[in-house]
Amino acid sequence: MSDLGSEEAEEIEADLGEYDGERNSEGERHGRGKARLPNGDTYDGEYEHGFRSGRGTYRFRSGAYYTGEYLQNKKHGQGTFFYPDGSKYEGDWVNDQRHGYGEYTYANGDIYTGEWFNHNRHGQGTYVYKDTGSKYVGGWVNGNQEGEAEVIHLNHRFKGKFLNGNPVGRGKYVFDIGCEQHGEYILSEQDKGEEEEEPSLLVEPKWKASEITKLTLWTPHGENLPSPREASLVTAAEAVEERAAAGITEEEKIPSIAVTDESAEGRDDEPSLHEVSSEVFSAERDAGEEDEGSREEEENKDQEDQGTASLEDKEDESKEAE
Repeated sequence: MSDLGSEEAEEIEADLGEYDGERNSEGERHGRGKARLPNGDTYDGEYEHGFRSGRGTYRFRSGAYYTGEYLQNKKHGQGTFFYPDGSKYEGDWVNDQRHGYGEYTYANGDIYTGEWFNHNRHGQGTYVYKDTGSKYVGGWVNGNQEGEAEVIHLNHRFKGKFLNGNPVGRGKYVFDIGCEQHGEYILSEQDKGEEEEEPSLLVEPKWKASEITKLTLWTPHGENLPSPREASLVTAAEAVEERAAAGITEEEKIPSIAVTDESAEGRDDEPSLHEVSSEVFSAERDAGEEDEGSREEEENKDQEDQGTASLEDKEDESKEAE
């Protein structure tokens, strides 16, 4: 959003806009009307006492447009914003901000559905990666994956906690063959040493496996006995589990689950899913896609804020100029 000074400067040009619609006894825009701004933007919708209030559609010269509810010239309520790059947000707005519950479809096809706070993904939400079909289901803080979550892939899943987009602490991998591996994500001794000398935000945790078990109910706070359904699945898959456990070393069983950008080098200590399944999920690729989606979201946020502050406000006219 632009500062108050720039908003005031732009309001001077509002007299040049064209308006065709209803007015109240004071001559203010009030009711249904259409407006064309000097820069080519248009608005078609409802007004109250000179402000866009109610439902309306605002079309930007760039090709972007918003259709939904307004309150005193601000996007407020339910609305959908279509961005020039093909991405789209549909959901709640408060004071020109994505705020509440909504769905953002990114230009690359990824989709986030969940809670928003002050224009950021915040609360509980689901991020689906179009290329792989994998999805993150869990907590978000200021746009980053954080809190208890589950990452679901084609033939396995990870359950644990995340901090700043990375898995941390205890967790487990659950495989469709009927077994699961427990362990924790920790910083290596080398990484810890480097961090003490020169702190880095890019240090990635490493998975350290502890044991392989049958399917169990689990939360990051503890473990419980398997449910009857899970127990039956374990019974049917015990033979497969024994062969898998016997033929694969502990370090070869578990893939990396980090959902942020990571290097393909230095990962020899992280197991490969090729030993457990014929399908492999690339965490690095999905992380890149999400980072790209986040950049698109930030770029669209800048355009959206600029449009709101520098373009939409141009339409406000004084009744003397009308």
